[in-house]
Amino acid sequence: MDFLNLKRTAIVAMLLGSQFALSNVALAENAQFWLNDGATSLNDSKKLVPNARKAKNIILFVGDGMGISTVTGARIFEGQLKGIDGERNRLAFEEFPYVALSKTYSTNQQTSDSAPTMTAIVSGVKTNDGIISLNQSVARNEANPAVINAGKVTTILEQAEAAGKSTGVVSTARITHATPAATYAHISNRDWEANSNLSAAAATNGVKDIAAQLIDNFGTGKIGDGIDVVFGGGRSYFLPNTVTDIEGTKGRRTDGRNLAQEYVSKFGGVYIQDQNAFNALNPVTTNKVIGLFNPSHMEYEQDRPNDIAGEPSLAELTGKAIDILKKNQSGYFLMVEGGRIDHASHAGNAYRTFKDAVALSDAVREAASKVNLNDTLIIVTADHSHTLTIGGYPKRGNPILGKVVEPGKTAPTLAADGRPYTTVSFANGPGYHTNSPGDAVYNEAIAAGRVVDMSGVDTEDPDFHQEALVPLSSETHAGEEVAIYAVGPKSYLVHGVQEQSYIYQVMKDAFGY
Repeated sequence: MDFLNLKRTAIVAMLLGSQFALSNVALAENAQFWLNDGATSLNDSKKLVPNARKAKNIILFVGDGMGISTVTGARIFEGQLKGIDGERNRLAFEEFPYVALSKTYSTNQQTSDSAPTMTAIVSGVKTNDGIISLNQSVARNEANPAVINAGKVTTILEQAEAAGKSTGVVSTARITHATPAATYAHISNRDWEANSNLSAAAATNGVKDIAAQLIDNFGTGKIGDGIDVVFGGGRSYFLPNTVTDIEGTKGRRTDGRNLAQEYVSKFGGVYIQDQNAFNALNPVTTNKVIGLFNPSHMEYEQDRPNDIAGEPSLAELTGKAIDILKKNQSGYFLMVEGGRIDHASHAGNAYRTFKDAVALSDAVREAASKVNLNDTLIIVTADHSHTLTIGGYPKRGNPILGKVVEPGKTAPTLAADGRPYTTVSFANGPGYHTNSPGDAVYNEAIAAGRVVDMSGVDTEDPDFHQEALVPLSSETHAGEEVAIYAVGPKSYLVHGVQEQSYIYQVMKDAFGY
């Protein structure tokens, strides 16, 4: 057994319930408390027994843009929402026994975008900006299919398909977005999501767009028998512009292809679009399904209850995906992305950043409750970080999204300009805004710097956007290492400071490929 030499049920109980024992723990803290706490952790660590067996199943969770500061903020945020000790709270994956750091630079970027970082994670090969599952010899916007084909790298999903395992791709972003796309597509520009997005040269030369590759790269004469579970957003990229979906949005495709229906006819699957259809989906009788729940990205977790057609949570999507995939006695590979963590940080909206990170943690907890950790490797990581920072000297228990209040004080600490400031801020981005839900900030003027006196402003409001130093229309990624968390077979290989491409090697070794 991997974690503390306990039975699987004990691990799951820890994941499901340990955080709730943390409430009011600060009341009992003294010197002996900390000595006992450290001794208990040391004793637990001494009981770790590496699980060297092969993995039947692998679940890869990617918190897009979930840097370490985001994990810290989300941990405190979740605890405070539950009325417990936020600082000592733990997200589900923070219970995992093995942790490493991942170096996220790409072959031509110090600070990377999601295309090369996810390519490294799922193929073991680092590449250039904007490139999806091609090696670094291929230039961005390359329009020659022969050059693209020569530069293809094999992904862990493709290897699982070829080995007869079931496969799944789940994301709150568009299924054609960089992170999910890297598992199944090979293309020289991450923005070529539908045929209408291709450059003129690429279209003329017959380059396949990302959505088309989800259908065309699999099946007879290709790889495996098709991805078994596809859950996410991006419906319009799969539909022709002559079709209007259930939310009143027309498709983007100009080639007449209805890829959702092609999935059904080619792979024998079903196509669903909303919460009701998802609820009615029976995992026992369903073997293949494509669920596209939004014309573009799925909603932020904060806004999901207001979706027109209704959207399942990431935890619900993960649970049902596992229930479908686990019927294959040969095992499965499942990638689950919390894609909108990244988008909220781009918008400078830390509330939604943290809430979507908590939603990813909920999905990890759901997965851990459904699998046997003796034969299932679970890895949780991020593709890159963001410029979100946690600063000042706020007292223990101060609201993570609040203004800095120092120990022993009740009033906010004032900066040199005589104004209060928040614990969370961004190094760059659109800056200070209020009453601007999520991406609505892009309709407003950039307001970087110290714009107003925030004394009377509710900085904990979901629609508050934190101050940013450098004025940019969209906040950027950050270049520091991100964490890798692991439990299950071969998880002990997750250690130290590693190149991001090492994650693939761990998964490959776990599957025995």
